[in-house]
Amino acid sequence: MDGARTELLIGAIARMLEGCRTVAIGASSPIPGAAALLARARSGGRMRVLMLGSRKHNAFTDGGRELFDCAAQGRIDAFFLGGGQIDGAANINLVGTGEAPRWTQRFPGSFGSAYLYFLIPRVILFREEHTPRVLVPKVDFISSPGTSAPEVYRPGGPHALVTGRCVFDFDKATRRFRLASVHEGETPAGIRRETGFDYDETDSIPQTAPLGVADLELLRGRVAGEIAETYPRFAAALFGRQAA
Repeated sequence: MDGARTELLIGAIARMLEGCRTVAIGASSPIPGAAALLARARSGGRMRVLMLGSRKHNAFTDGGRELFDCAAQGRIDAFFLGGGQIDGAANINLVGTGEAPRWTQRFPGSFGSAYLYFLIPRVILFREEHTPRVLVPKVDFISSPGTSAPEVYRPGGPHALVTGRCVFDFDKATRRFRLASVHEGETPAGIRRETGFDYDETDSIPQTAPLGVADLELLRGRVAGEIAETYPRFAAALFGRQAA
């Protein structure tokens, strides 16, 4: 993915984090991590960013266990999840394709994804690849369900899905995605062809808004140096920066 598209994704995610007090980012998440740092910079430092794997941007001393405790206490406002498969009900599959126990393909595993999905109110699903292979009609295995029965206590759940082609919002009432915007160079018809699940859309779909000049300067300057501490290769490839 080219640099302009990566910056577009960072901007789209950063806007979704406005108003959050505490945002947590799991492992291997440079784009969500950069978005959270950008949102923090735009907030004047009022937002707290907890990035697993970072020494400078992480108050946790015991890794994931502290993240789980904070989520259970209602102290995490936003988090990010991906999946080897994602379907139209926002179910994600982090286990494998095919049928257990003879999977045709294995994914990294669920870890605490289902737990966090139930507890954190603004879970943003993120997957750069946007193809029918990933965005499927129904996941082969539900490692983390997108919705629950009405009697189930669940303060958390999906807020949106950001891909390399577009942004979907998730409607908890209808339990369906809605096409919110398409990235530059994409069309609603093309998104429909490349998406395996059904979703809603209006007659007029806007383009995903790019970052403004001031935000780009902030991203390529301060944020680039901050994200390089945890993701040096990402920062070097995208911004040509070393850790601040």
